[in-house]
Amino acid sequence: MPMSRTVPLRPMWPAGADPGRLRTGLLAGFLGFALMVAAVDPGTALDAAARTPVPEKGYRSGRDALRSGVRDYNAGDKQGAVRALEYAADQGQTLALWKLGRMYADGDGVPHDDLKAFEYFSRIADDNTDDSPDTPNSGVVASAFNALGTYFLEGIKGTYVRPNPERAYDMFNYAASYFGDPNAQYNLARLYLDGTGVEQDPRKAARWFNLAAEKGHRPAQALLGDMLVNGTGVQRQTVKGLTWLAIARTSAQGAADTWIVDLYDKAWASASEADRADAMAQAQSLSTGSTRRRR
Repeated sequence: MPMSRTVPLRPMWPAGADPGRLRTGLLAGFLGFALMVAAVDPGTALDAAARTPVPEKGYRSGRDALRSGVRDYNAGDKQGAVRALEYAADQGQTLALWKLGRMYADGDGVPHDDLKAFEYFSRIADDNTDDSPDTPNSGVVASAFNALGTYFLEGIKGTYVRPNPERAYDMFNYAASYFGDPNAQYNLARLYLDGTGVEQDPRKAARWFNLAAEKGHRPAQALLGDMLVNGTGVQRQTVKGLTWLAIARTSAQGAADTWIVDLYDKAWASASEADRADAMAQAQSLSTGSTRRRR
């Protein structure tokens, strides 16, 4: 498992947990944390840890169940989708595990349940840590590690998942370094910028922001631009900073991105006319080049 950039951690068992009920597969063995499977009623088919019985509707295979789940989901039958996806997940279909994790994390057609989401994502991470970043499921695996990192940052209230910024760093670092996932690169940069779970290092933050920004990650573009305009822990580069802010501003969407617009407006108002002109020209050039690469 290529995790040389991460720091192995000592095992940490949830308080009062029975080690016999903890999953200790590849992920637990290397990163040093155990994933506990809660005791459930055998009839609780929605539990991420329970073996799912074969549903009334028969499937030829796990892949067939996955296809059926996707069709049901797209048709608006979320309950039918969950039943099919649970069966597919029990047959080892990574995409089914991921979709169920997202549904529980978002409360999408099922009751919102972060612990179930955490356990689905954990199964993906535990089963796919040795996968190549070139495999078809690499994006899903990276997304699962990123989601786990987010849960470890704040923990899940009332559960055995406690806040642990150091483990959040491990999750983000693996997804960012091995899979090159832009969301994880952004989250890792935020840890370095704020000094959360790792020693504060604005230069490392800027490097990770830059990697994500080059992949079109809007928040990374905005924060990198702000750092460069203001010289926050890095050498001030006004035009380059304005360029990234202009690119982020162009793709800003709705109320959730108001902060990006605010950063752009503040930086733009204080910049010289010449710097603004240079930044707009560079932003247009970068955007054109990105469009050509996508084609």
